[in-house]
Amino acid sequence: MTLPDVGGPVAPPPLIVHVVRQYAPSQGGLEDVVAHLGTHLLARGFRVRIVTCDRIFTDLERRLQPFEIIGGVEIVRIPWAGSKRYPLAPSVFRHLADADLIHVHAVDFFFDALAWGRLLHGKPMVATTHGGFFHTAKYARIKRVWFQTMTRLSASGYRVLCCCSRSDLAMFEPIAGDRAVLIENGVDISKFSGLSAADPNKRIVTIGRFSVNKRIERLLDAMAVLIRNDSDWHLQIIGFPSDWTLEDLTREIRARGLSDHVSVHVSPDNLRIRDLIGQASVFASASDYEGFGLVAIEAMSAGLVPVLHPNEAYRSLAAAHDGVVLADFADATVAAQRIGDAYNALLRQPDETRQRLMEQAGGYAWDRVAQRYIDVYRAVLSGEPLAGLEGTRG
Repeated sequence: MTLPDVGGPVAPPPLIVHVVRQYAPSQGGLEDVVAHLGTHLLARGFRVRIVTCDRIFTDLERRLQPFEIIGGVEIVRIPWAGSKRYPLAPSVFRHLADADLIHVHAVDFFFDALAWGRLLHGKPMVATTHGGFFHTAKYARIKRVWFQTMTRLSASGYRVLCCCSRSDLAMFEPIAGDRAVLIENGVDISKFSGLSAADPNKRIVTIGRFSVNKRIERLLDAMAVLIRNDSDWHLQIIGFPSDWTLEDLTREIRARGLSDHVSVHVSPDNLRIRDLIGQASVFASASDYEGFGLVAIEAMSAGLVPVLHPNEAYRSLAAAHDGVVLADFADATVAAQRIGDAYNALLRQPDETRQRLMEQAGGYAWDRVAQRYIDVYRAVLSGEPLAGLEGTRG
């Protein structure tokens, strides 16, 4: 017997279009967040498209495929011109017509253009701040003026501004009011879970772009002090060229006489990173700016003791988690002392310390963070008030 068809056409699941200036094969914290969010949305029944630039900022001669499917997520790459910080890509508007909601990542050309052009595309929008554009002190006065004028006006075009750190919330709340909500970034805590050396040792890892704001030279200065007192210390630098090339980094290492105590690993795969983390007990970052501090939390999930320069993001992290050690890397002697103190504390309670760090990192699991974003999407798509979204993680 054939059952009668009593239902109408089934509506397709909502399409969330993410707009972000860089994506795979580019590597970095921004790309990582968008990739994980896209994967979790796909698993929960959403359709996902990512619109991004067609050239990687560290390899401008290479033009990427204009269209690709990665893990079920649709990737559209568009041409751009201008600055890496503010890439001009007006063809983004061609890829929004079927979107149910647009999610813009970071504060750049896309953030401004889609806000000012919202009458053209007519789609509801949310944005994630990712630290704004205050990654360095360069042009600080101009940036502040731009933020209080252009960014303030552009922010009015977004139903919700998702601030990925408490420092971002403090920055954006004055220009967005209760439309600014705190959704701290998710972290893939399974990637390096529990991998740090079971027996404490004097190996340090640092992970990230070789960029100016990471202040790798300050970390090398602290290493020079450590080595003068104890030659057993060794630093593994893991990352990929950005403002600094491998040659720049090698020159700085040699200038401090650290060639036997510092190793550099350029763009290793996760298997190699896992191996390096497995040899270490401490994670260090001298960075003077972080939008969130994702790599530090990944390090905590591995059981590495994080010793971090007190930028705003890292101060927030330390205020929330007693396993985080702050050290002023502007003073190499002080930083070296703090690294030594952190290691000695680990020696006294190795198992308890590693377990506490892993548990604290667990609060950033992507399942919880993705659900927070889905709650935002549903509120925006349904026109419901944002009540209940103002809280912190979970």
